[in-house]
Amino acid sequence: MTKAVIFDMDGLMLDTEKLLARYWMQAAHEYGFPMQLQQVLEIRSLSANYAKPKLQSIFGENFNYEEIRARRRQLTAEHLQTYGIEKKQGLDQLLQYLKDSNRKIAVATATDKERTEIYLKQVGVYEYFDTFVCGDMVKIGKPDPEIYLTACQAVGFPPAECMALEDSPNGIRSAYSAGCKAVMIPDLSQPDEELKPLLYACVPSLADVIDILKGE
Repeated sequence: MTKAVIFDMDGLMLDTEKLLARYWMQAAHEYGFPMQLQQVLEIRSLSANYAKPKLQSIFGENFNYEEIRARRRQLTAEHLQTYGIEKKQGLDQLLQYLKDSNRKIAVATATDKERTEIYLKQVGVYEYFDTFVCGDMVKIGKPDPEIYLTACQAVGFPPAECMALEDSPNGIRSAYSAGCKAVMIPDLSQPDEELKPLLYACVPSLADVIDILKGE
């Protein structure tokens, strides 16, 4: 039985991946690089040490990753300040079920700790979580398993007893490599044939995770 559930954040709990995609492309275009959606999808959930060489392999060494990412963050922050953050369907329902069933609840996100706290407090779910493992708290980000191994250690259960909820292929690879039950709730893309064998389950919304847990 699953003793703990570990949540990704962007695209999984918060409907922010579409903003990351939009503003990565806008920022890159401002710097003269014709980034397309597919190229953004390839770097979802990747830490900088993976994303930077990936993008420079596409656009060349002149792709100033740090400056363009900073501009993307600025554009995203301005959007969120104006329009707020949207929660994904079923988040409140699932978190309340997990709390009622006395399971540990954690976050494992590529986003830094400061922004993670701000975002989750803004949408009113921060207090549900027992622990947080953020991008600036690990040496190697997703798809490396470190972030999920760290989260499992923090909640006090082996990976086999922890369920990881992810929307992106890189997140699924991280969770699976750590030994967690990797469940995908797709956001911007569906799992391909290469990813499907890594999945414990794939469901359309966070609310559907409740049925998976009840069925164990």
